Amino acid sequence: MTQPLDNLTEKMLQAAKRAGADAADAMVVRGTSQTIEVRNGALEQAERSEGIDLGLRVFLGQRSAIVSTSDQRDSKIDEMAVRAMAMAAEAPEDPYCGLADPADIAAGADIDALELYDATPEPTPAALQDDACAAEAAALQNKGISQVQSASAGYSSREVCLAASNGFSGGYKRTDLGLSCVAISGNGTDMERDYDGDSRIFQSDLRSAEDIGKRAAERAVARAGARKPPTGSYPVLFDERIASSLIGHLLVAANGSSIARGASWLRDALGKQVLPKGITLHENPHRPRASSSRPFDAEGLATKPRDIVADGMLTGWTLDLSTARKLGMTSTANASRGTSSAPSPSTWNVALTQGDASRDDLIRDMGTGLLVTSLIGSTINPNTGDYSRGASGLWIENGEVTHAINECTIAGNLRDMLLAMIPANDARPHLSRVVPSILVPGMTLAGD
Repeated sequence: MTQPLDNLTEKMLQAAKRAGADAADAMVVRGTSQTIEVRNGALEQAERSEGIDLGLRVFLGQRSAIVSTSDQRDSKIDEMAVRAMAMAAEAPEDPYCGLADPADIAAGADIDALELYDATPEPTPAALQDDACAAEAAALQNKGISQVQSASAGYSSREVCLAASNGFSGGYKRTDLGLSCVAISGNGTDMERDYDGDSRIFQSDLRSAEDIGKRAAERAVARAGARKPPTGSYPVLFDERIASSLIGHLLVAANGSSIARGASWLRDALGKQVLPKGITLHENPHRPRASSSRPFDAEGLATKPRDIVADGMLTGWTLDLSTARKLGMTSTANASRGTSSAPSPSTWNVALTQGDASRDDLIRDMGTGLLVTSLIGSTINPNTGDYSRGASGLWIENGEVTHAINECTIAGNLRDMLLAMIPANDARPHLSRVVPSILVPGMTLAGD
């Protein structure tokens, strides 16, 4: 029997109280998803899932435990609370655990303004299959494409509700639609592949299947004839598709959990310059139609915009309640969690200040170097920031693309790389990480 999610969270809180909990919070997530994959114009795979997950976290003094279930029956909710309390009694004490102060919890959030849910009817499996087939067909129109590895379309919808014994209660709905295509050029040992895709909250914003297939094919063909680059020190331009990974390393290093563990190359950088002057890394959890937008975090605190880096200077850590207490600070309302896990700090939508030059301008000005379009694996030293990754892309000679590159390694130090970086102006504004192509003037390339 389907129940309103707020009824379920209230039942869990009441069950926790009856079981003897000093405090508790409850989370329910209900969702549906379907994915269609095609090959050679025919259905290859179809998946659909529907489910509900209930999570209860209880506190007994300075001890806590989490239990989850998919059973909505009252008797099972009572059993879940009893089991959680038994687990909490055996858990080690944690002086930093606990709910938010009632005076700090979010209230009156304008959820509709975030535009997280598309009320358009769920696409049918046939419609998703048609989109995937259209993307595949568009890719195969390119004579340089030997096959399409996969073309898929998907849809998901979920509803989230969170409540706590400190008085917080809130929830929201979210939808997501995606379409992708992976194309292969060449044959045998000369095969090269690349992809394109799009993911949006609203169906009306999704790029056309034909455009996605066409771009995937063009990218795969551009990689034909790839070879190793020369070994040496060269400028490296990170394409917009993968440039956000560089900023991702900064976000991980500025995460409160990394700082609390002492495992961060930024642990002594608070208030210091970590990006070039004039560049800001702004977090905004209230951007409409953005996948990481949310009115409150997983601990019921109101989310708010902030500058993680302002004019190149690191302004603060990304914190939930526990890590904030460990560090003697205040939560930045960045707690994230699932129904079976404790909260941990996570960033929402971020945007990096864009530059004045286009990607083509940077290619022209970099002289000889590497345009990276794909990264493989990673070796990142969390304490020093030493960086090494497998890469492929396009070789730049005298400011012009000459041929494709694969089987090489790029290396440097993140602190130096980020301080020297030059951003382009080609970021896609709808992404949760709005990051343009980024030029790093000098990195070590290992090839031939």
